[in-house]
Amino acid sequence: MNIHEYQAKAVLKEFGLPVSRGVAIFKPEEAAAAADALGGPVWVVKSQIHAGGRGKGTFKGAPAGAKGGVRVTKSKDEVVQFAGEMLGATLVTVQTGEAGKQVNRLYIEEGASIAAEFYLSMLVDRETGRVAFVVSTEGGMDIEQVAHDTPEKIVTFSVDPATGIMPHHGRAVAKALGLSGAQAKEAGALTEKLYAAFTAKDMSMLEINPLVLTGDGALKCLDAKISFDSNALYRHPEIVALRDETEEDAKEIEASKYDLAYIALDGTIGCMVNGAGLAMATLDIIKLYGEEPANFLDVGGGASEEKVTAAFKIITADPQVKGILVNIFGGIMKCDVIARGVIAAVKAVGLEVPLVVRLEGTNVEEGKEIIRNSGLNVIPADDLDDAAQKIVAAVKKG
Repeated sequence: MNIHEYQAKAVLKEFGLPVSRGVAIFKPEEAAAAADALGGPVWVVKSQIHAGGRGKGTFKGAPAGAKGGVRVTKSKDEVVQFAGEMLGATLVTVQTGEAGKQVNRLYIEEGASIAAEFYLSMLVDRETGRVAFVVSTEGGMDIEQVAHDTPEKIVTFSVDPATGIMPHHGRAVAKALGLSGAQAKEAGALTEKLYAAFTAKDMSMLEINPLVLTGDGALKCLDAKISFDSNALYRHPEIVALRDETEEDAKEIEASKYDLAYIALDGTIGCMVNGAGLAMATLDIIKLYGEEPANFLDVGGGASEEKVTAAFKIITADPQVKGILVNIFGGIMKCDVIARGVIAAVKAVGLEVPLVVRLEGTNVEEGKEIIRNSGLNVIPADDLDDAAQKIVAAVKKG
């Protein structure tokens, strides 16, 4: 789960981390009061969307060269003007794609005197099972580009969970950033607080870009992006309350209500599979035969008929879907349950695209019999390869 920048900074502030003062607004008429509350003389007006590259983004319909989704001004009147221009407009960045995202919130923040910009992030290193730090002097830039062009400017290290954060980790951050004396001590304290926040809130990613050295020699988190481990959200109702569903795909929201692992993709073949590994293999073989999957959908090992019905409805609700592939290998999951769920969903929402069903495993003959007697126009498949070729052919033909 992701949250907005202003929410991320509020979380960091709970742990004593240095962030700029700011005010979130939702209506243009709130801009003047926000500017007055901060006092100036410099304000930064920031679009709040779940995507990076806001500063270099462009608004749909704006003149070429128009200012992006993050704007700095010394004028209160411009704060009000920018709020009117940005709220409700669609911001397109390198991460949103051409569709862009509508800006429904702004964060008006006090300006900062910047002497240097750094990069610092934390994430879960799956290879080591530890929390890893990624640190660079190249703040304010795409870290992927830095990694490609100048990898020597990136320093990484992980923290052993048996010991937790130690003084040498703070010294490693300070050394990577070229800090010494009082600033090195400040980097050490900041490292400890970031680790405390990351572990206490079950974060999966925390990115500070840029982490800045201000004109008076202090470190400050000038931007913040946080993602949380969705499997741990039950422990953090205060984090769940920050969820902004307008930033999420409606189909993914619906899937979460039924505990379905669903991710919307850009293709034309809807997939319903049980098991993450089999789902990935299904996506791969669809691409192998020349089409693109419209989603990743894992119904899990013990799905009920209701859950399968919901999954099928979510797939058919996607206007991009030109064909559907149901690929079930029944172990815990029973093929007859899948068959009944698919039939119930088709009867509820109709079937306007080709449907290929491949069933194997527990109660497979019962499942096949249920589908044969349903009267539905279903294309049976013997195995995954056969199923992929049949659904790709049907989509291309139709």
